[in-house]
Amino acid sequence: MPVAAIAAEARKAPAPAASTEQPAKERPAKKAFEFILENGLDLVVIPDHRAPVVTQMVWYKVGAADEPPGVSGIAHFLEHLMFKGTEKLPGSQFSKIVALKGGDDNAFTNQDVTAYFQRVAKDRLASVMEMEADRMVNLRLSETDVKTERDVILEERRSRVDNDPASLLQEQMMAALYRNHPYGIPVIGWEHEMRQLDREDALSFYRRFYAPENAILIVAGDVEPDDVLALAEETFGKIPRHGKTIERERPAEPKHDASVTVTLEDPRAGRTTVQRFYITPSYASAKPGEAEALDLLGRVMAHGTTGRIYKHLVMEEKAAASAGGWYSDSGLDSGRIGFYAIAGEKNTPEQMEAAIDAVVEDVRDNGVTQKELDRARTGLLAEHVYSSDSISRLARQYGWRLAAGMSVEDVEDWPNRLKAVTVDDVRKVARDYLVDENSVTGILEPAPEHTSRVEEKPAPAGKDKS
Repeated sequence: MPVAAIAAEARKAPAPAASTEQPAKERPAKKAFEFILENGLDLVVIPDHRAPVVTQMVWYKVGAADEPPGVSGIAHFLEHLMFKGTEKLPGSQFSKIVALKGGDDNAFTNQDVTAYFQRVAKDRLASVMEMEADRMVNLRLSETDVKTERDVILEERRSRVDNDPASLLQEQMMAALYRNHPYGIPVIGWEHEMRQLDREDALSFYRRFYAPENAILIVAGDVEPDDVLALAEETFGKIPRHGKTIERERPAEPKHDASVTVTLEDPRAGRTTVQRFYITPSYASAKPGEAEALDLLGRVMAHGTTGRIYKHLVMEEKAAASAGGWYSDSGLDSGRIGFYAIAGEKNTPEQMEAAIDAVVEDVRDNGVTQKELDRARTGLLAEHVYSSDSISRLARQYGWRLAAGMSVEDVEDWPNRLKAVTVDDVRKVARDYLVDENSVTGILEPAPEHTSRVEEKPAPAGKDKS
């Protein structure tokens, strides 16, 4: 029900009798049904009968941050190679068959997950489920497949990273922000390591991580839970367990004692930009209530033209032509809050950086107002309602959280947890996590020659961060 309709219904309801008891906690409506197959596969079914279509997603709990040293990019490379075929479907037939069935498919890799998805008519679900189960264990790779696809990912890196100064800057910022944790290594990989990836690297990674007990199958759309369970047992359920414990071995990030500034000068750059990243907890790694408070903090500070960053930098100080930010909340081990500013004709990076510092310092010292918090919360809850109208977005909502170790109940109880956040909670996470030492600032400037430099700025001795 839309937010306005909910409010209208509340106004029509009779007032409750006075009581000294605390109101019962509002329970979210159950949307998803979860089953665990005998081989460990986690199946989540989200019925939605508004249209005769279905989205299937297989989420493997492995990403770029799980790669062995020296083979950066192998998770993303394997994602490409998964479309090269099996004995039942030799060659690159997978996507062609999905298209012939009137559907579409794709895949993606990030630091923590690799996911494959198809959207088809409901009567084609059994077929695509059988195909997806087949390639979970029966991938076949030729040397030609590997060589051809390696050239593809190298070209992808050249076009998306090497030829884009903004992407180069972000890559360098991430490497500076995460000094030991593998989040500092790009998902696509370092070029010199990508060139050495071979067939055995891909198959070794595949055999280690692609197994039913390391996967989540999400099916959303015009389906019934018991019917989907029967299909899953007939397809994925026949795959035996891996047999070995599948562990993620990731080094921890050490305590930081200095902020870092990365400056990139490049003739291909347009306007001067300044970015700032802070390491924060994510929904998977935060203490209870912290991620929700960070979500709201990010929205108060940086959402659109109502965010403090935009209002201060663009409207009040005229320090930038555009500004904003975001909260990246889905990491397994950590998240990030980021801010950016794009210069006008007369703005300098020093001016923009000082203006960002002023907003951050003010929120750290004084927190946010109740009015700001209420507006941010209403906006996030409204977006949640709207996103639930899309079965693909629903599948992604559950997939991201479950792959990061959260539960169906965690996903469905999120609105209640968001409603519980106070201005004190938001001020606390601002003070705890908008800390200079846990930040990196990136500056991109147009210049005749390409240059890059990294500078550390140690925290003042005895600085009080409480």
